[in-house]
Amino acid sequence: MTDLTLNRTVGAIAAELPGAAELFRRHDIGFCCGGDISLAEAAGKAGLSAEALLADLNALAQAAGRDAPAETEELISHLLSRYHATHREELAWLIPLAQKVERVHGGHPSAPAGLADVLAKLRDDLEAHMAREEQILFPVMRRGGGPMIAHPLAEMRHEHEDEMEHLKAIEHVTHGLSLPVGACGSWTALYTGLRKFTDDLVNHVHLENAVLFPRFENAASAD
Repeated sequence: MTDLTLNRTVGAIAAELPGAAELFRRHDIGFCCGGDISLAEAAGKAGLSAEALLADLNALAQAAGRDAPAETEELISHLLSRYHATHREELAWLIPLAQKVERVHGGHPSAPAGLADVLAKLRDDLEAHMAREEQILFPVMRRGGGPMIAHPLAEMRHEHEDEMEHLKAIEHVTHGLSLPVGACGSWTALYTGLRKFTDDLVNHVHLENAVLFPRFENAASAD
């Protein structure tokens, strides 16, 4: 569960709590380059009640993972179909669409310069990460885990942190997924797709870090 306090940084909350990024965008709270400020400070700068913002985040935390299957086998299958397969499908069209928008609108001051490269690096890292889960980690979990699972779980958590850094880079180069006035259909479709993709990835990581992995980490430490 995400540690939600007024002293927590908005960058950390956005990376860990499903829905927090969109909430921050709605309130014009930056969480990529300026994400190292506390929630209390960010609320003050945005002219918001810190307590009300914290309450909204707590509501998101209560809802996080509510629709995911409870049993481990079903949860793994859900992760594979809902997130692994979906990430691959979406990145396959988001990257060429980003290339098109950069090529056509490169002279615009709001153009997402470097976005296609960020997405390509994320795709490569994410593909390798998901392959290790599919070929090594998840089969071990389906056999019940064991003490040797602690190291690969720690590696997966570390790689999740790398994935969240990629999301910060996406937020930065797209200016918070903010479309300029008069944006064309391709630019609009790109940012709409990115909004879903980034939210999905945070949900994906949350389900693994906060729901699936602790079941086996706790068992491994007990052994």
